[in-house]
Amino acid sequence: QVTLVESGGGLAQAGGSLRLSCVATGRAFSYAAVGWFRQTPGKDREFVATISASGGSTSYAASVKGRFTVSRDNAKNTAFLQMDLLKPEDTAIYFCAAGNVAAVVKIGYVYWGQGTQVTVSS
Repeated sequence: QVTLVESGGGLAQAGGSLRLSCVATGRAFSYAAVGWFRQTPGKDREFVATISASGGSTSYAASVKGRFTVSRDNAKNTAFLQMDLLKPEDTAIYFCAAGNVAAVVKIGYVYWGQGTQVTVSS
């Protein structure tokens, strides 16, 4: 069993940065891949980034590649999403998720956090 709690969301200006954290409870975290997804009203939750259990493999959506960086610290049961060069279209609720593989689709994840709001002003 893994419980996930996101933090670090808020308001940023276009071109600015935010760093999201995803803190997990449960010993299984270090064996789980972590994914980041985002959702805006009326739209489906979309893939943002994922990182393997060891941290040795990452993948990004084309829309964020080169601007966002996913990382993790298994000793602290925490995953991070560093978001740089933010754009207004990055505005969304961001969710972290944990699963067996570093998937780019929602179905690959078993555990989900409650989400944190990110708003980017132009």
